[in-house]
Amino acid sequence: MYLDIITLFPEIFSIVNNMGVIGRSCKNNICNIHTWNPRDFSDSKRKNIDDRPYGGGPGMVMTPIPLENTLNAINKKRNLNGLHSSPVILLTPIGSVFTQKNAEKLSTTDGFVIICGRYEGIDKRFIDRFVTDEISIGDFIISGGEIAALALIDSVIRLLPGTLNNKDSILYESFSDANDGLLEPYSYTRPYDYNGEYVPDVLINGDHQKINIWRRQKALEITMLRRPDLIEKARHNGLLSCDDEKVILNFLLKKGL
Repeated sequence: MYLDIITLFPEIFSIVNNMGVIGRSCKNNICNIHTWNPRDFSDSKRKNIDDRPYGGGPGMVMTPIPLENTLNAINKKRNLNGLHSSPVILLTPIGSVFTQKNAEKLSTTDGFVIICGRYEGIDKRFIDRFVTDEISIGDFIISGGEIAALALIDSVIRLLPGTLNNKDSILYESFSDANDGLLEPYSYTRPYDYNGEYVPDVLINGDHQKINIWRRQKALEITMLRRPDLIEKARHNGLLSCDDEKVILNFLLKKGL
């Protein structure tokens, strides 16, 4: 997979290339990350990439020409590498909220382009011409798209075959299809006795059928408590059994909800 990132701060990404899941993926040539600074493609003497907004208002807006020049250079290199037309993703608070489904879809491509916005945003005319997806990582504001890009990249790369040491690690995670889109329940490890609190007996009895039933119950309970919208979604999609509904009802009665 080839990832091309348009950013004013490429040094941010040089760090993760050598760390954790992303670093291991790059080292093993599962993923290649390239950064492109639009200042390098600015036609102005001072390498400006922003200007005042028409109509007035605070802040500056990223101008379209340096971004277009950068994207043209990216596409030229991708064509030389025999890559197909790729999604062009703009990270913006007004985009659609990124989900695990989006990560799974992107993980099946040969790569994509990420544009890390800054200032008050990017000239809409560039967006209309070149951007295929506008994505947000949540209902909050950060100073630029770089941190959001790191989150998106990590979520996609960890799904690529060979990235994680155990390929089954991604099967029953929160939001996964194998987990019917529910949240993953809490985990336990050694020691068995931690300050007088013990690991649930069901997890140490070796009966995997009972363990799976217990984990399903806990997934339903934590999802009902924290993300009831996911319960409704699973119910709407016909993913909840009669036993699941009994677990939910008993949990609600117990909590007095």
